[in-house]
Amino acid sequence: MAVAHKGSISMYMVLIPTSLYKTTTDNTIHFNQLDKESKARIRYKKYCSHCGKEVSSEDIVKGYEYEKGRYVTMTEDELELLKTNKDRTIHLVQCSKLNDIDMLYYDKNYYVVPDKGAEKPFELLRQSLLSLKMIGIAKTVIGQSEKTIALYPLKDGMIAKTLYYYDEIVEIPRKISKMKLDEKELEMTKLILKNMEKKFMASDFKDEYQERLKEAIWQKIKGNNVIAVDQGEQSNIIDLMEALQKSLEQSEKGNKHEDQAGA
Repeated sequence: MAVAHKGSISMYMVLIPTSLYKTTTDNTIHFNQLDKESKARIRYKKYCSHCGKEVSSEDIVKGYEYEKGRYVTMTEDELELLKTNKDRTIHLVQCSKLNDIDMLYYDKNYYVVPDKGAEKPFELLRQSLLSLKMIGIAKTVIGQSEKTIALYPLKDGMIAKTLYYYDEIVEIPRKISKMKLDEKELEMTKLILKNMEKKFMASDFKDEYQERLKEAIWQKIKGNNVIAVDQGEQSNIIDLMEALQKSLEQSEKGNKHEDQAGA
């Protein structure tokens, strides 16, 4: 697995050399764009808008447009020169309670893996954060952006969660009115949710649409047509109490079925 970012966790005088690895992989089916008649790939060429010449990646540099049509260029070496030792480290600036950060601020996850020889200080940090039920708030530069990171301790490792900045979060599109609720409807809703209660297991969930898509692709390869899937029955219930009552009955049936299966 490729390293996404390499540096060290800096905790005052303690330096823990670490590497960050992506926690996820892309399993999505990707389609290429083809010409409708010939089925040949559609290619996108990079070309110079001045002379029309096609250019390769080696001929392309980063440029910032400071005035209309006027650019200043920056090489990768120049961008690296701007990074201080502090930028290259995951500099721990404070510790916070686990529930201090709104989920809205979480962006990407990375596994934090200590380099060889750095296991002991890494383990001291992990176990201390875990026992205190705290997360470490750190800063580092990844690519050309300074990131705020939450060092989140796990039972068998640590996750680095990059955070959005305050000014990157937009307001909710419209205010949601606080409704006066009927007590009976509220109790029924709570019962439905209680009947749905189950320990979360990530392995229980999978992308069913992607599985149907893979099967459809194989069927087309074999020369078969794509068959419509069962859409299920459309519900015509519009009365909220009736909808809650039917939902409660379904949740109770589902609960009994799981109990019998587990017996």
